[in-house]
Amino acid sequence: MSKLWQARFFTTVNHLRDLPTTQIPEIAFAGRSNAGKSSAINVLCNQKSLAFSSKTPGRTQHINYFSIGGALVSQHRKDETNVDEIQALLVDLPGYGYAEVSGSAKLHWQELLSKYVQTRKQLAALILIMDARRPFTPLDVQMLEWFALTGKPIHCILSKADKLNRNDCMNALRLTRTILSSYIDETGNPFPFTAQLFSAQKRIGLEEANDKILSLVGLSKPLETTPSDEEASNRTPTQEK
Repeated sequence: MSKLWQARFFTTVNHLRDLPTTQIPEIAFAGRSNAGKSSAINVLCNQKSLAFSSKTPGRTQHINYFSIGGALVSQHRKDETNVDEIQALLVDLPGYGYAEVSGSAKLHWQELLSKYVQTRKQLAALILIMDARRPFTPLDVQMLEWFALTGKPIHCILSKADKLNRNDCMNALRLTRTILSSYIDETGNPFPFTAQLFSAQKRIGLEEANDKILSLVGLSKPLETTPSDEEASNRTPTQEK
């Protein structure tokens, strides 16, 4: 059983001033609306509806926190009695890039997201979820460059890999790694950016993502697989009929 399976709702905020005062490591999930962010969080945490997945992309406008570890984990941010039991916080950032969202909402999200990823000291790493068929949209690149300034790790999850054949999957992964390797610091060293293929529906890349996320927040422990998990993780992505 993975520690991510312990995830429980912790709090939700809509303004930076309301962010939790905890000093627990945070790992944030970001992605374009319809990139499969909520589905990825839910399957990684082995829960059906932990992260809100709306039929109308762009409706989730808040930063949602989920706690990992401890028996009493569903505490509101203002009740810190049992905060010491929590080992990490998963942070579900608002999806971006949905055309029907109003201009004022987009500006609010932009300020909220940019300031959070650039200034949040507790943020240990970013999980950037991109559709494997359409990686690196302008908004994905913007998110990448906002966070690159911190020098912290980014792990790119190329979701919906089951929608591509094996050759296209490998090309998407190769392209992603090439682009990520172009980001270097002032001394010429590459940033700690990694990437993988993933499918929530077919459970492709589940173990790899689980292990990476836990390692990034200092909770490394391999996912104990069942035969069905192993079979799914070894399944070759095929073209959807």
